[in-house]
Amino acid sequence: MYVRSAAAATAAFLGLALSVCSAGSASAAPGPGWLADPIVYAHRGASAYAPENTLEAIDLAMAMGFDWVENDVQRTRDGELVVIHDDTLTRTTDVEEVFPDRKPWRVKDFTAAEIARLDAGSWFGQEFAGARVPTLREYMDRVQRNRQRLLLEIKKPELYPGIERQTLDVLGETGWLDEDRVARRLVVQSFSATSVRTVHELRPDLVTAFLGTPALADLPRYAEFTDRINPWHTTIDEEWVAAVHELLGAHGRALEVDTWIVDDAETARKVQDMGVDGIITDKPDVVREAVRGY
Repeated sequence: MYVRSAAAATAAFLGLALSVCSAGSASAAPGPGWLADPIVYAHRGASAYAPENTLEAIDLAMAMGFDWVENDVQRTRDGELVVIHDDTLTRTTDVEEVFPDRKPWRVKDFTAAEIARLDAGSWFGQEFAGARVPTLREYMDRVQRNRQRLLLEIKKPELYPGIERQTLDVLGETGWLDEDRVARRLVVQSFSATSVRTVHELRPDLVTAFLGTPALADLPRYAEFTDRINPWHTTIDEEWVAAVHELLGAHGRALEVDTWIVDDAETARKVQDMGVDGIITDKPDVVREAVRGY
């Protein structure tokens, strides 16, 4: 049962967003280096403030003024793509209560209809009770409605043969492979170099990203099929970022670096000084305030 109505939940999101924006409005105007400010990506939506990878989380990111959101895609037993990070349902849903005899509760062992019954919000807070695990189609429709942009991660592709082509099919069916969105509003990434290469081969026009920190000697190989190298922030330094920038990616432009997961002001400024192009964060408001005009 919903603890709050959808309207009340939306009001709560907007109230939080307005309070966050008001807190940041006293900062100085962007300084001379403002054009170089890294892009801020709301990781799994505004996931420090709403349950990750839900429509509520991306709605909140939108209300807070963030157009880039990140998500994770996996596949159900009956072939539906859903947006969830873990390959099991236990951490972010009530699956153990609803289906107590289905251990280990893996995403790939449940149908889309079964997953749609689960509460994906109460674990985060009772005000989000009733939030659901969205299908990728539902998610893309909401991103479009919000006029947002998407950093889409293909999660655990080794568990889901053919998920790259299927993901592209859904993106195409929902209108996300048109020229404008491909050029400006969509990036597909994965920890699997094979998966990223597959996406590039299937849709050479798409912007792709590899999640990880390849050795400097290996970077030219990645540059053949990707446009961005997205590392964990603790694994990089200024020299590594500069080395990535020196190479041209799959579309003939300098490789970019979007680092993750940065949730505090000090680290945000540190990676900005390294020259990263983007910062992926659960707390996009904190990072935006830290890097703007720094």
